[in-house]
Amino acid sequence: MEWYMYLAIIAAGLFAGFVNTLAGSGSLITLPLLMFLGLPANIANGTNRIGVLVQSAVSSWSFKKQKLYNVRESLWMVIPAVAGSFLGSLVAVRINEHIMEMLIGGLLIFMFFVILYKPEKWVSEHVPVLSNRRKWWVSVIFFFIGIYGGFIQAGVGFFLLAALVLGAGLGLTKANALKVVIVAALTIVALVVFILSGQVNYLYGIILAMGQGAGAWLASKVAVSWGPKVVRIILLVSIMASAIKLTGAWDYLIGLF
Repeated sequence: MEWYMYLAIIAAGLFAGFVNTLAGSGSLITLPLLMFLGLPANIANGTNRIGVLVQSAVSSWSFKKQKLYNVRESLWMVIPAVAGSFLGSLVAVRINEHIMEMLIGGLLIFMFFVILYKPEKWVSEHVPVLSNRRKWWVSVIFFFIGIYGGFIQAGVGFFLLAALVLGAGLGLTKANALKVVIVAALTIVALVVFILSGQVNYLYGIILAMGQGAGAWLASKVAVSWGPKVVRIILLVSIMASAIKLTGAWDYLIGLF
């Protein structure tokens, strides 16, 4: 691999770590990148978890120092998410590579419209109402989100934010802090499954993690007023380009001309 590709991986990781800490969907950049670099879809899916784990650990530590969450009170959300992640990752390591590639391409198209709809605005405008009687079914929601996170990871931040605010009734600031804690927990389990299945490229994963860790630290420390607009534009362009490539639509379009 050429030297400039290492820089590209670090840059993608930096951006992904920043985006994932503030909202989510950074893996929609890093996952296709790893595939474009030549990694099979399944191995790219596993390798991506190294960077996610590092960025989640960094941002969780930073948010903890700022006293934005309490580990003990979050266990009822973390435990079902971790259980779901274990099941989701077991499914992911057994899926055919071509099927996984098509699933990722389809997911990118779906997430394109999710991001276009501006989900973080929808969530932030919700007025949270906490009710302990809802904990049991909210835990079920976290279990299914965990399955999704263990299976593919990309975009799980949006779903967690929605569950934390709309389901658990938390304010957006605290929800964002707890989101990275839950992501860290479910990623540990998923990464172990991928490692035991031999579906992790450590070189790419470590390089990516360097960028994601720096991006997470930066995002937890600063707030950029123009950030969301720029992030959305970059994400939308990158996601659609990746989706066209992965689903084979690009070859079809070329054939038409």
